[in-house]
Amino acid sequence: MRYAIYFTPRQDEKLARIAANWLGRDPFGAATRPVEAVGDLSAAEVAFHTASARRYGFHATLKAPFRLAASETETSLRAALDSFAEATPVVMIPRLVVSQIDGFFALVPEAPLPALNRFAGDVVLAFDRFRAPLTETEIERRSPDSLKPDEFRNLCQWGYPYVFETFRFHMTLSGRAGPQESLRLRAAIESLFAEVLLRPVPVDALTLFVETEPGAPFMVLSHHALGRRPARKTA
Repeated sequence: MRYAIYFTPRQDEKLARIAANWLGRDPFGAATRPVEAVGDLSAAEVAFHTASARRYGFHATLKAPFRLAASETETSLRAALDSFAEATPVVMIPRLVVSQIDGFFALVPEAPLPALNRFAGDVVLAFDRFRAPLTETEIERRSPDSLKPDEFRNLCQWGYPYVFETFRFHMTLSGRAGPQESLRLRAAIESLFAEVLLRPVPVDALTLFVETEPGAPFMVLSHHALGRRPARKTA
């Protein structure tokens, strides 16, 4: 069993509903659903391009999937998420845009947001004690030879290459696409998400996902709203 700490909009928000329809799965407990044709893409093409993202559900990674440390429990993890969330203010993303990162399409902030990067770093630091150390097999799965030196250091120290200075907030919508496919895929995504991309997106919760067994789809286990009480002052 693995856990992950992600951001995802509430199930009833329009962005979440559109993304669930696009990916063909709602991680809030709903079963896989048939995808539909979008723009010039047939339903079969949409299903093909979203296959790798479907298992994880619509999300932005804050604390990458991890096995639970021997000294911790699911109960202690959820309690810590409640405490952290209550003391942490909401971070606003003024606008998301469609971007292609290493071949796959994702929604990313239109401009750099230092507050969002600090928030993501705080999550990594606060919850690393819940993470069991990576095994050699888990490290190998990350293709360490392809990582830059700082990414490899992050992988060994924090369990994920893309944290702190290498972090980039993104909400994945597809697998890797070649140049010939990318134009049609981008057009379909931009047409489908056009209305919601005009609106600001509040990062207003931490969501705990769980993978119950290797290869199982990641599902929402609990949702922890941010900013429900002021942070406690310390001396």
